[in-house]
Amino acid sequence: MAKARTTYVCTSCGYTSAKPLGRCPNCQAWNSFEEEVPAVTTAARGGAYGGITGGRLTPLSGVGRREEPRTPSGIPELDRVLGGGLVAGGVTLIGGEPGIGKSTLLLQVADKVAAGGSTVLYVAGEESLEQIRLRADRLGVKAEIQLTRDTRAEHVAALMAEHKPALCIVDSIQTVTVEGDGAPGGVAQVRDGTALLTRAAKETGTATVLVGHVTKDGTVAGPKVMEHIVDTTVFLETVGSYRLLRSVKNRFGQAGELGVFEMRGEGLIAVENPSAAFLAERPVGVPGSVVAATIDGQRPMLLEVQALASKTPYPNARRVVVGLDARRVDVVLAVLERRLDLTLGGLDVYVNLAGGLKVPDPGLDLAIALAVYSAVVGRALPDSVAVFGEVGLAGEVRSTVASIRRAEEARRAGYTRLIVPPGLDGHPNGVKSVEEAVAQVWGGAPASGRKPRAAAERS
Repeated sequence: MAKARTTYVCTSCGYTSAKPLGRCPNCQAWNSFEEEVPAVTTAARGGAYGGITGGRLTPLSGVGRREEPRTPSGIPELDRVLGGGLVAGGVTLIGGEPGIGKSTLLLQVADKVAAGGSTVLYVAGEESLEQIRLRADRLGVKAEIQLTRDTRAEHVAALMAEHKPALCIVDSIQTVTVEGDGAPGGVAQVRDGTALLTRAAKETGTATVLVGHVTKDGTVAGPKVMEHIVDTTVFLETVGSYRLLRSVKNRFGQAGELGVFEMRGEGLIAVENPSAAFLAERPVGVPGSVVAATIDGQRPMLLEVQALASKTPYPNARRVVVGLDARRVDVVLAVLERRLDLTLGGLDVYVNLAGGLKVPDPGLDLAIALAVYSAVVGRALPDSVAVFGEVGLAGEVRSTVASIRRAEEARRAGYTRLIVPPGLDGHPNGVKSVEEAVAQVWGGAPASGRKPRAAAERS
């Protein structure tokens, strides 16, 4: 009989070590190692494989084709992120900060699914049934939802096999226990609980949603193998007054999809037109404000790029960037100084992506360039202009990913003049350089470097 070797596993990232460590070398978490004793295995006998014969093989041509049946969640923004709805037998892991609205969103989904006549099982591991009832009353839940406080994974799997629910919600996976695997929330408990519930979901055809805690760096707490076991992983995050639901893994759809919600007293309300929401407070006719067509994940949106330039009181001018890639902004500023003779050395430049989003999109380069130029020369862009395009070191404007979808989103929002890279369908005369973009917006040649400096000094 082989001797069992004790290993120590980081509860934050799943890193294993032969001895306990004070700090994880992988995720830098302190005091996160727990002891894990693997099962004792018996040495093989009767040859290299102990006389064990192989399993049955199935040729690929003998495997039938089957479309995965989907159940609409009743919330279009959630269905977009999931790729069309809840998949029968699919397991979804949703993570997010405490209090961000995970339980609220899932209770709304449970209400929609149950209202359609399907059975919904809600495993409450963190709250009492009375607390769930209070939230249901606040959200206006009318459908009948089956609740349980039993968080033992074997019992939950038995309930799924007995009642065959269309949807099972486990809130949260860190409270689920598996017999003989230690305390709840441990690495082995979370891993084995996820595996057991996933197997039960596949066997019963139940769409299962697991709520996961997150660490201080925003990742799902527990071993990384948990995210490999499930079919879909989504995260709920806060951006200003909105909640963004983003998919990072999806075996039944496209990863990177984005859903936008607004938290209200009646729950999370889907924002069907994020572009209008993020541009609602945009000032009109103000220098330094540019409407940019961008892509966040797989979703085209219109956002406002803002720039402000002021005379610096410091020996070295400051560059402050919020929501954008600071290194790309530095490149764009260098191009403006070199190609347009725009003097920025004595100016503090502030660039902001309004709304609180963080979008590292190269397609925002041209919007940054026009916003900074507008702020320095003190001339506002026309209200009907939307912009996108990548700027190269030679000042050229390059094409971007999903250009057609960006243009369609801008047209849908009512922007009739698009400053875009050359070669885009419907825009054969796209701008080839930053100089052309400036000339197309304001007409004439770009202003020299002396005017911006004088204007800044007078202000």
